[in-house]
Amino acid sequence: MPLPDRVPGLVISYVFLRRHQRDGGEEEGRKARPCAVVMTMTDEDGDRRVYVVPITHTPPDDDPHAVALPLKVKQRLGLDDQPSWIVTGELNWFVWPGYDLRPVRRDRSDVFAWGMLPVEIFEAVRSGIGRHRRDRTLKLTPRL
Repeated sequence: MPLPDRVPGLVISYVFLRRHQRDGGEEEGRKARPCAVVMTMTDEDGDRRVYVVPITHTPPDDDPHAVALPLKVKQRLGLDDQPSWIVTGELNWFVWPGYDLRPVRRDRSDVFAWGMLPVEIFEAVRSGIGRHRRDRTLKLTPRL
């Protein structure tokens, strides 16, 4: 199966590197997790960049603009039933498809995405990112 189109709102399996991990000297994320594509672009070298935010089970105490992921949406995507949030204050960017894109299941090494976020959830994520940009609290970590 070919790689999915890199479109905003797509939930992919990706090894996200948190800023505090990078600042502590780590170069790789600790685990593959669902991440939402929030923006794509082609840079001046023709590389296809993808910007993603992580989805986490840990309540994001340090992100007042995080977006709760409703259980109904998680079920439609095929994620677990535990409470989850989309972190909006921290992004990774990488050149598509990159080394850290992972299959969503061990028994299906050719599937890299769970599906699309609903429009209203995606818009809430974009709004949260925008608030962090205005507050100058947005953390952007390149993954090259």
